[in-house]
Amino acid sequence: MSGDFPKNAEEARLDRDTTREELTETLNALGQKLDVKTRVTENVDEKLDQATAKVADLTNATAAVKFRQGADAVRANPLPIFAGVLGLVLVIRLVQRRRNS
Repeated sequence: MSGDFPKNAEEARLDRDTTREELTETLNALGQKLDVKTRVTENVDEKLDQATAKVADLTNATAAVKFRQGADAVRANPLPIFAGVLGLVLVIRLVQRRRNS
């Protein structure tokens, strides 16, 4: 169909339907791009898969499974891990200050 104005009702319906399909595809593509949470989750999953494969290459399959289970546990409940790391950083800073005094 050319870019001309439809000549009859059938061409108008076909043009309308084609335009609707194109708009639907465009909106779906935009929706996927704007869904940051899903994109980040997919990216993290991909990186974890790569890291798990590397752990398996460097050690063994059992260690890789344990690594992945640990990573999934951290993703499911990151607050205790964050608090633990923050506490460790504070202890290290205190020890460094005492050594420098």
